Amino acid sequence: MRVIINGANGRMGRMLTACIENTEGFEIAARVSRSFTLNPEADIYQTLEQFEGEADCVIDFSNHSETGSLLGYCVMRHLPVVIATTGQSAEELHQIETAVDDIPVFLSANMSLGVAVLADLAKRAAAMFPEADIEIIERHHNQKLDAPSGTALLLARRICEARGEMKFVLGRSGHAKREPDEIGIHALRYGSETGTHEIIISNGMETITLKHEAENRALFAQGALVAARELVKMEPGLYDMRSIVE
Repeated sequence: MRVIINGANGRMGRMLTACIENTEGFEIAARVSRSFTLNPEADIYQTLEQFEGEADCVIDFSNHSETGSLLGYCVMRHLPVVIATTGQSAEELHQIETAVDDIPVFLSANMSLGVAVLADLAKRAAAMFPEADIEIIERHHNQKLDAPSGTALLLARRICEARGEMKFVLGRSGHAKREPDEIGIHALRYGSETGTHEIIISNGMETITLKHEAENRALFAQGALVAARELVKMEPGLYDMRSIVE
């Protein structure tokens, strides 16, 4: 499978490059980054539009602000795309919803298979304890741009599938006492923390704690390749990690 890496010069783009080079069945069609100097002979490009060669899929580890141009390129070339960025605006999410009429799009706030399992466990636990208080604590490195993380919001939304609509309370400073229909979400940023998500479910008599720790960012690159391998078999539509694990 020939993959275009968009955002190839970022931390995750470089990890994905190394992962593809060491994974049988994958090869790099093009590496794209605005910080690169154009060199087609080395398959290096500054923009997606500069690459007109053969490819099977695009994996995007750039920035959500590039969503429009990314999708325009993929729709034009009928290429499936794995979007591994977070923080999309309402307009960018609408662009994704429009593109899935023409191409398969994989969108997940977290590319980890383990997080997909965590989300499923959280939903099941929330359903079994419908009156329990639920808090989510997420920890990331001090350079992460969005807070709370896309993964924390993904987990909260999965819980809502079991409990119905709930309010997300980001931190608790200045708030009145806890309400039964809320999920507290707390973001910590320090050092080089890769990513930890902890869900606490308590009914006052017993407490369940579910936790996922990312020990190496390479797992996100591996997850993106798993997604790409499955996505190229799919019809146009919107897919996420549940499409892989269920």
